[in-house]
Amino acid sequence: MAALLEVRNLSKRFASRAGREPSPWIIRDLSFSVADGEFLTIVGPSGGGKTTLLNMIAQIDTASGGEIVFQSKSAPLGDKTSLKPGLNCQIGYVTQEDNLLPWRTCLENVLFPLMAQGRLNDETRAHAQSLIRAVGLEGWEKHYPHELSGGMRKRTSLIRTLVYDPPVILMDEPFGAVDAQTRVQLQEDLLRLWNLGRKTIVFVTHDITEAIALADRTLVLTRQPSSVAGEHIITIPRPRDIRDILTHPEFVDLYRRIRAQVQ
Repeated sequence: MAALLEVRNLSKRFASRAGREPSPWIIRDLSFSVADGEFLTIVGPSGGGKTTLLNMIAQIDTASGGEIVFQSKSAPLGDKTSLKPGLNCQIGYVTQEDNLLPWRTCLENVLFPLMAQGRLNDETRAHAQSLIRAVGLEGWEKHYPHELSGGMRKRTSLIRTLVYDPPVILMDEPFGAVDAQTRVQLQEDLLRLWNLGRKTIVFVTHDITEAIALADRTLVLTRQPSSVAGEHIITIPRPRDIRDILTHPEFVDLYRRIRAQVQ
């Protein structure tokens, strides 16, 4: 498959303050590509620059070197004034926090990106309703975020990104703060939604089991300065049963190989 997104020799260090030594490299000469429709997971040690990497891809932070290529075009990276957050709605970003607007209902939160883009019409509203049904939020459309459970808030945040149909979706440990049972349900919801449209997803997680269960391919990053320590093709057939993934014959070997590279 052709690469939709390419990271080429990407490097990042934060600006040093006056009178101090130069700041250490967080990411150094990091390269990988993501195919159109691929589900890529990224694991690595805490503090390894995974969130910083997503922020650069999402165009909300600059790079110190290297290149990010999206749909064969180089994205601006070196100057904050030239950044285009989300690359004109081409890249969606689901962060660790749900970031729902507390004064808007569940439905209003989902529709907000469409309103902001001037794309809210009968067709896009119907699409939003179909996403709400797909994740089990039907009947909760008029409830405010404080009236929703943690899992329901995460589902709302997820479909708020899907509703405006970006080709690439970045996800930064989106299920890390919920309980184990809710996490499995959210993983199932995500795979079901991904199967509907096969968006390109780059999903960062600390959970190796989650990385294997969701992905077509998993990258392992090193400690700072981050680079690629390993790449693992996930050959477990789809559709996958998240709840029984641990019993699949290929799972144990994949887990051991990835775990050995996470330092």
